[in-house]
Amino acid sequence: QVQLVESGGGLVQAGGSLKLSCTASGSVFTINAMGWYRQAPGKRRELVAIIDIGDSTNYADSVKGRFSIARDNAKNTVYLQMNSLKPSDTALYYCNADGPVSLPFPRWGQGTQVTVSS
Repeated sequence: QVQLVESGGGLVQAGGSLKLSCTASGSVFTINAMGWYRQAPGKRRELVAIIDIGDSTNYADSVKGRFSIARDNAKNTVYLQMNSLKPSDTALYYCNADGPVSLPFPRWGQGTQVTVSS
């Protein structure tokens, strides 16, 4: 199985930046794509950004131009660079890994809190 550990959340003022990291361990060779989701209080979990094994990326409209996802295959780590943060970006951010349906996917990290103050 794949395990995911996130880091990098915190408190930042509006307009500031944060960089989240997510490191995968275990059967990392089975991962097809990794991404970031977020969930604000009282709201559904939503996709923020995703990157696949071909380095194709996809972003939520709300973060396009401000967030950037990247991966370091040598470190089994995916990053989310978040710039020009807004209070509406405040949420618990979860790392996600996806793979073949025949395996125990999707996998989720424990979440890291991002709070943006106005």
